[in-house]
Amino acid sequence: MAHAVRFHETGGPDVLRWEAVEVGDPGPGEVRVRHHAVGLNFADTYFRTGLYPAPLPSGLGVEGAGVVEAVGAGVTEFAEGDRVTYTGSPLGAYSTERVMPVGSLFKLPDAIGFETAAAMTMRGLTSAYLLRRIHPLRAGDAVLLHAAAGGVGLILTQWAKLLGITVIGTVSTEEKAAVARSHGCDHVIHHRRENVAERVRELTGGEGVAVVFDSVGKDTVEGSMASLRRRGLLVCFGTSSGVPPLDAMQLVLHGSLFVTRPALADYIADPAERAALSQELFGHVAAGRIKIQVNQRFALDEAARAHRALEAGRTTGSSVFAL
Repeated sequence: MAHAVRFHETGGPDVLRWEAVEVGDPGPGEVRVRHHAVGLNFADTYFRTGLYPAPLPSGLGVEGAGVVEAVGAGVTEFAEGDRVTYTGSPLGAYSTERVMPVGSLFKLPDAIGFETAAAMTMRGLTSAYLLRRIHPLRAGDAVLLHAAAGGVGLILTQWAKLLGITVIGTVSTEEKAAVARSHGCDHVIHHRRENVAERVRELTGGEGVAVVFDSVGKDTVEGSMASLRRRGLLVCFGTSSGVPPLDAMQLVLHGSLFVTRPALADYIADPAERAALSQELFGHVAAGRIKIQVNQRFALDEAARAHRALEAGRTTGSSVFAL
């Protein structure tokens, strides 16, 4: 019998339940995937709490890797036995197996393991569009990256270094500072004891950075704007501390800033762009130019414990559910 983590009401980690489920056969344009690893992402908590709405009861999770066990009618892109990874709708990755539309799947190169794939598909594609599509960054540019020791942070930092970009990262502990530095972060700011914007100005000769990649939100937005150079770009791609209040006049006062709140789905909606970003990501990882650090592994029936660790900031790098 297949099992899945589901929730029947929104709330804290205790609303997550481990349930037996019927998976069934794939329909037209679908495949059934048996998971070998499932990704744990902070965005999962947004669905659980109701920040991101989902019809209830609901499964959880948008990222997994495994093997195709059955294919539905009309499916020609995948066959039984194919290794695959995915990120995106519908919810339900927290499961031992599931039926998925083929449009969400990527063929997984043999050089990339299942746990690595589950830890990197969403984070890696997020890093890909942030660095390769959001802004025309050039070698020598400086960026500020919040949560530099997180899953996206470590991938983005390594990729940025391949492009010749200077990375200034914020962290909350010495342990996370060491992790960020070991992955190429040029300068580390301890945001609990240093003024981020003042330190950024010192490090950039008073100019500020070209782009701020802010996955934190409400707690960091003021410092993020104050860290940008004139006509710089604030990229709010996460809200771990809540949705930031943005006053358009503040953009003027800080130097005619630009701001965007992007979503991965809009950068992989076009098949050609989706293929280009994924191939670039998989190529870097398969060749070892970008290393994926899986620092936490949980069993699927430990989803509540995993969410508590994630929300308490007790994780570094990427986390996965290992099956």
